[in-house]
Amino acid sequence: MDKMSKAAIHQPPPRPGQLNVGDFVLQDIHARMEAGKQKYGTPLQTFNGRDALWDAYQEALDLVMYLRQAILERDGESCG
Repeated sequence: MDKMSKAAIHQPPPRPGQLNVGDFVLQDIHARMEAGKQKYGTPLQTFNGRDALWDAYQEALDLVMYLRQAILERDGESCG
């Protein structure tokens, strides 16, 4: 049988690091808000005619695919 998936293995507790990730996330949020405003001509607003749950779900599916791609590439997985 194949090796156990790393998805089921717990990670060790974190130790002190170097950079505050939240600061970068906040910068990214502001950049995405501006990009959306430029692309659509308005910031994201409620009752905009779209189903936010379906939008988010589709984005989450894309995210999972990108994450798994990055893991496979980082770990050197290939079909050959």
